[in-house]
Amino acid sequence: MQEYVAVPGDGAFTQARECYAELEDWLASEDAAGLQHAELEEQLDARGRELLRRLFQARLGLLAAGEVRRHDVTGEEGVLRTRAEKGRSRPLVTKFGQVTVTRMAYRRPGRPDVHPLDAALNLPEEKHSHGLRKLAAIEAARGSHEAAAAAVTRATGVKIGKRQLEELARRAAAHVDAFYLSRLVSPAPDDHALVLTFDGKGIVMRPGALRPATAKAAAAAQIKLATRLSPGEKNGRKRMAVMRISALRT
Repeated sequence: MQEYVAVPGDGAFTQARECYAELEDWLASEDAAGLQHAELEEQLDARGRELLRRLFQARLGLLAAGEVRRHDVTGEEGVLRTRAEKGRSRPLVTKFGQVTVTRMAYRRPGRPDVHPLDAALNLPEEKHSHGLRKLAAIEAARGSHEAAAAAVTRATGVKIGKRQLEELARRAAAHVDAFYLSRLVSPAPDDHALVLTFDGKGIVMRPGALRPATAKAAAAAQIKLATRLSPGEKNGRKRMAVMRISALRT
């Protein structure tokens, strides 16, 4: 497991404190005093995201500064990485904006680099964070990808293209089957009762699928419309949807 050392002092949060001080000064200024509540709300939303982004970046900086050199890092193929290089960085686009993840890379000639901090943070292979991906998937399910991209930008301030959002939604859906396979429920013990509750629903049937008594009632009824049944004429033309159970554990 990756080890981290606490970094003394709080210099990593200097930029975040500067951002908060700027936000506090602005709120106390005449410019903010003249704003209506909706304008104030909108400004705080945008400026607050920048404060959160800097706090996020500060935390990542602490992790990078506290990362300890290891001598047991291997790749997926089990080959030991004998070299370590500090300061390797990659972008990460979050709901608050883009941050930079700086970490140690473990290397071996002819083998791909390994970054243990990436695994510790559960970073995605691409630059968009899981939180941003989740929001993109939710919005994509509501309508078009173009509208979903606009919704993500409105909610986060992060500009994401239609094609990018489509790719994020597609990759999110690719893991649906694996997710449900991992949630398979083991058989219940024999002394547990299997109880099913469900609601019945009358479904209008084709004439040939009606039971004899129901078919007779439908034939005797008078049809008011030429192309469809009116609400009252559906009586005598429905069958109740049922669930068949082959076995019941008691």
